[in-house]
Amino acid sequence: MTSVFLITPPFTQLNTPYPATAYIKGFLNTKNVSSFQSDLGIEVILSLFSKNGLIDLFAEAEKNPLEKSENAKRILALQEEYFKTIDSVMLFLQGKNPTLSHLICQEDFLPEASRFSQLEELDWAFGTMGTQDKAKHLATLYLEDISDLIIECVDENFGFSRYAERMGRSANSFDELYEMLQGEPTYIDNILLSNLNEKMSDLQPELVCFSVPFPGNLYSAFRSAQFIKKHFPKSKIAMGGGFPNTELRSLADIRVMEFFDFITLDDGEVPLEELISNVQNANYGEFKRTFLLENDKIVYKNNSTKRDYKQSEVGTPDYSDLLLDKYISVIEIVNPMHRMWSDGRWNKLTMAHGCYWGKCTFCDISLDYIKVYEPVAAKLLCDRMEELIEQTGQNGFHFVDEAAPPALMRSLALEILRRKLTVTWWTNIRFEKSFTRDLCLLLKASGCIAISGGLEVASDRLLELIQKGVTVAQVARVTRNFTEAGIMVHAYLMYGFPTQTSQETIDSLEMVRQLFEIGILQSGFWHQFAMTAHSPVGMYPEKFGVLKETENIGTFANNDIIHIDKTGTDHDQFSFGLKKSLFNYMHGICFDFPLQDWFEFKVPRTKVPSDYIYNAIHEEEDFNTKSSAKVVWIGNKPTVSFFTKSKKGNSWEMATLDFHSKKEQFDVQTSKEQGIWLQEILSKISVSNTKTYTFQEIKADYENSELEDFELFWYGKQIKTLKESGLLVL
Repeated sequence: MTSVFLITPPFTQLNTPYPATAYIKGFLNTKNVSSFQSDLGIEVILSLFSKNGLIDLFAEAEKNPLEKSENAKRILALQEEYFKTIDSVMLFLQGKNPTLSHLICQEDFLPEASRFSQLEELDWAFGTMGTQDKAKHLATLYLEDISDLIIECVDENFGFSRYAERMGRSANSFDELYEMLQGEPTYIDNILLSNLNEKMSDLQPELVCFSVPFPGNLYSAFRSAQFIKKHFPKSKIAMGGGFPNTELRSLADIRVMEFFDFITLDDGEVPLEELISNVQNANYGEFKRTFLLENDKIVYKNNSTKRDYKQSEVGTPDYSDLLLDKYISVIEIVNPMHRMWSDGRWNKLTMAHGCYWGKCTFCDISLDYIKVYEPVAAKLLCDRMEELIEQTGQNGFHFVDEAAPPALMRSLALEILRRKLTVTWWTNIRFEKSFTRDLCLLLKASGCIAISGGLEVASDRLLELIQKGVTVAQVARVTRNFTEAGIMVHAYLMYGFPTQTSQETIDSLEMVRQLFEIGILQSGFWHQFAMTAHSPVGMYPEKFGVLKETENIGTFANNDIIHIDKTGTDHDQFSFGLKKSLFNYMHGICFDFPLQDWFEFKVPRTKVPSDYIYNAIHEEEDFNTKSSAKVVWIGNKPTVSFFTKSKKGNSWEMATLDFHSKKEQFDVQTSKEQGIWLQEILSKISVSNTKTYTFQEIKADYENSELEDFELFWYGKQIKTLKESGLLVL
């Protein structure tokens, strides 16, 4: 018998497990609590998208009595082609059948329906991509065609990365979801419940825990809990995760407790530990941040005296039990960052709990998952990375931080290089000035391939209102530093922030256009501002010139707030033009189009000078080195030779230091004494050493060697050459 069964309900991602259950399982390992985890989303997909699964699915679709679209008729007519190809396509997307890419790219192998109508621009979009990527995209369109058939003829709520998401979005009332749950399970539900039944029968767990990160997981979590209540009444059921943490903080609808015995908030370790104690001992009575039913009323109990665990105490995430070799890599759209999210297996880790900035006014900064900031030591992070590489066989890492702290990123990069780990990683940041050219080069050397960050609204007035702590010019310089280091940059962009005018929206678009045209931004996505209950804008709307449309607090989900912007700008109308222009800019075209061309209504002319971003990134920088700056050499050890130089009857001894980088050979010539010192100091400040030297210590070392004029040497030609090839000042 298993103590705890951890479940991620359908659907999150197809290419990699959502990490919450792996985090919790890792913690339970430290407490010697037996547990088992399942990502029921990928299991449903694997059952559905197989030859036998499609045979059953197409039979179900044909039963639908309603008139079918031409697209659905075409897919049904081609069903034998789908039966013939589905298993080999799934193996290809799992990385097990790579040679199939050649067949797929011939474009007469896969049956094609409406999704393939996008293919006119495929060569333009995938011109720089290889056969594997093009085949992945074609195979993704093939799966999406089948998905369209499911939505039309079998289950209107189906979606690859969400299921019945509408049910969970802004669900102030539980009524609609409750009514849906009183109906018969859908076709997709039955596949889910069949898999769940098998697991529950084998495990017979004392406690079943659902992690619900998104609205798109909510319905299937309730449907699964309903099934367990009916067929496995001895098991207690709990829910935690991102959705309850933000949406269910004022839960009052007693009907929710027909499905769940407990709903926990915020960090899950101590609440779960206390739940286990209560399940195993009915008289225990202590709970941490937990809703439960008592005397036919929902009560919130937080009477446990246990403190929350520090990040160093929660253990390494454990991905065992999950079907790691069965996830599928898809390429849905050509956005480079979105492609990373959906393509390839990533081990998920967190550098720091919460956000070190914690001021952005649109963000839920009043909640613990943002407010409580606690970094993890770089050495412990690297220990966990090595454990996960050993466990999963994958060396790709996605650090899922709210905003990774620059100082910790620097320490992590140094530790990765010291240990000579070969890893690929990416994360989310703030575009702050700490990301210098040299820090970006260090991150690149350690395996960082991409970062995403919030530019939000490219307007200094609004950035100040948002309290982002950056300016557009500063963002431009940071994106240049990352780009020049070879790290891809994705920007989160926002429109519709309170008091934003049409002029500011257009000026923001012009800033974005220039960032792409100059080539210092590679990817972006526009989001429309949404007011949430736990953000400063939601808590103090009067400060931001907006009105809450309703003050009614529902008995179920309470986070998104409908609001009225008193400035009166119709933000919705900008959506299509902003996204269409960005799509083109990401492909390096249409920079010369007037901004008006992207909109079907009159927009103001931009007031941003056409060379604003160019000037921002070409401002003179301060090259003075702070005495506390850390100096690191990430290049190889040089060989030194000596020779005598003569001029006008005088001769003196010189040194040549020969360096070999991965791509080239270069040398540096100095006086003999400086050459000997330089060879020694490069050895001392090598990244492989545990001690990191400051600029002041290097200067003192130089002067103690009785060499003259350190500043002249440091800012001279030789050091400049080394700075271009691995000498970093951090």
